[in-house]
Amino acid sequence: MNALRLLRLSFSMLFLYAAAVPGLAQDKAAGSDFQPEVGQAGKDVVWVPTPQALVDKMLNLAKATPKDFLMDLGSGDGRTVITAAKRGIHALGIEYNPDMVALSQRNAAKEGVSDKAKFTKADLFETDFSKATVITMFLLPDINLRLRPKILDLKPGTRIVSNSFTMGEWETDATDEATAKEGCTSYCTALLWIVPAKVGGAWKLQGGALTLKQTFQMITGTIKAGGKETPVKGRLHGNEISFKAGEAQYTGRVAGGVIKGSVKGGGKSGEWTATR
Repeated sequence: MNALRLLRLSFSMLFLYAAAVPGLAQDKAAGSDFQPEVGQAGKDVVWVPTPQALVDKMLNLAKATPKDFLMDLGSGDGRTVITAAKRGIHALGIEYNPDMVALSQRNAAKEGVSDKAKFTKADLFETDFSKATVITMFLLPDINLRLRPKILDLKPGTRIVSNSFTMGEWETDATDEATAKEGCTSYCTALLWIVPAKVGGAWKLQGGALTLKQTFQMITGTIKAGGKETPVKGRLHGNEISFKAGEAQYTGRVAGGVIKGSVKGGGKSGEWTATR
């Protein structure tokens, strides 16, 4: 049994546990007395809290700072949003369960960060993420895949961090692990993706043409100049682009329909510009 099936099985077992105890969540949902139960059923997944050690790793991996606006998808008891707020980051938790929203608000008040840690009851699939510069989540792979098109339409450079679960064939830009010594014994992997600029298609170069094929952050293609065609291979890091064409190394920044940067090697040195 592979790791993904094990993870799915563990969520399924937790769901069955919650279902086997009639009224478990409802009995606890008495105003300020509400306390969440690990495995309680939610709209899309059962609730399993992200270990605090991994919350810290996820925020570190995203390089989240007070300049960011963070959105946590399926914010549960609010720990990720509250941890971000303690770092001076304005953060918003999206949670479907109103009792969890109220609990998170109380937790934020206890920690003295209600000015920066906000929570709202909402459906993930009906929520606007466009203002976020960092998105955190602990959702199942099929939900990640359903959200992926929406995420890929976000502003280039937006950082997406997931607890343990992948985005299908979209390769991570970085990962990190929380250890048992740090207090993490399950669901201890942080996965980072950086939303890439959209560069696929034809570009005009001075005296030539650049054609790019894009698969998420990975790019291939050709440069045609002086009657010669040279293969291109590289990647994107948000708005930043880098690729090799023969012995020449190109770097640049994408701004809408313009790429500007520098090139070195292969008998080339200087600035380059590409336009749609």
